[in-house]
Amino acid sequence: MITIEQAGRLRQAGVLWAPSAGDRFVVPDREMDDDVFVVSDMTVEVHDYQGSKVIGFNGTTEWALDSIEQREVIWLPREEQLRALLGAHFQSLAATPEGFAVQLTDSTHTSADAEQAYATAVLHLLEN
Repeated sequence: MITIEQAGRLRQAGVLWAPSAGDRFVVPDREMDDDVFVVSDMTVEVHDYQGSKVIGFNGTTEWALDSIEQREVIWLPREEQLRALLGAHFQSLAATPEGFAVQLTDSTHTSADAEQAYATAVLHLLEN
């Protein structure tokens, strides 16, 4: 899984999120940074409310947060979502002794975690 810091940098770099079932996110700065939530048709749903997206937590959650605006959470994209953001720049993913290497047309990005290597590659494209 990518780090919250990487996810925040992706958002700042302009990566847009259209929430859908299976997407992971965190609620930062509310003493819940370690809790990863998943959009689900049963427990965590996305609603349009007065022109903005609101993430609603249904009755199965045990804490007192009914809903939160999408802009207040940080999306943690999955491996396939990050790979899709790379588009035609993506060449390959390879296992290395240290972890994983994502090869782009112009650079290589490594990390102990495949998703983190993908996130580093996406950030490289967006920030350069």
